[in-house]
Amino acid sequence: QVQLVESGGDLVQPGGSLRLSCAPSGRIFGLYAMGWYRQAPGKERELVARVWSSGGATLYADSVKGRFTISRDNAKNTIYLQMNSLKPEDTAVYYCNANTPDMDYWGKGTLVTVSS
Repeated sequence: QVQLVESGGDLVQPGGSLRLSCAPSGRIFGLYAMGWYRQAPGKERELVARVWSSGGATLYADSVKGRFTISRDNAKNTIYLQMNSLKPEDTAVYYCNANTPDMDYWGKGTLVTVSS
């Protein structure tokens, strides 16, 4: 079964930047959207950003608008999350998600820690 592999999580100081990447281990048929979710300790998983394969429309959580940018490489089914002006409240495990009409795919997550 195809897996999503995230990378780029790290420890960063407040105000810093990170770039996350997500790539599938194989081809995903019928893919129509991919996105990033995050889950902080003691909190529910929440949508961070989403990008649709056709047209490239994007959606962002209010808490990251103006700071985070999601982008995609359709040829590779790869997405990226550029995170700028990071805040301690951005600390979480970030999960990659991919959607097809038949199923959703999830990665295992990459940890982002924002702390001085």
